[in-house]
Amino acid sequence: MKMKENVYEFLREIPKGKVVTYGQIAEYLGNKKLARVVGNILHHNPDESKYSCYKVVNNKGFLSSHFAFGGIERQKEKLEEEGILVLHDKVDLTKYQWKNK
Repeated sequence: MKMKENVYEFLREIPKGKVVTYGQIAEYLGNKKLARVVGNILHHNPDESKYSCYKVVNNKGFLSSHFAFGGIERQKEKLEEEGILVLHDKVDLTKYQWKNK
């Protein structure tokens, strides 16, 4: 249960206009190999408005085809609302990735 809470708390820290990767969250949790676990936790997000899982992309910047709140088009729309350019279902991590501490 603590892992879920930590993932959701991490989501609340991501600034507007920035994204993170599944692996980045897993690394924050202490084990980069937990990226799939992070994805599973995000897929069961209880509150999209409170926990901005749409800001999570894969390690190459691609959006999730399994975005839990309306699919890839909805994720793209949410990111673009924050000023993040999405081209071919991908964001530029060099420009938009949040470098958390």
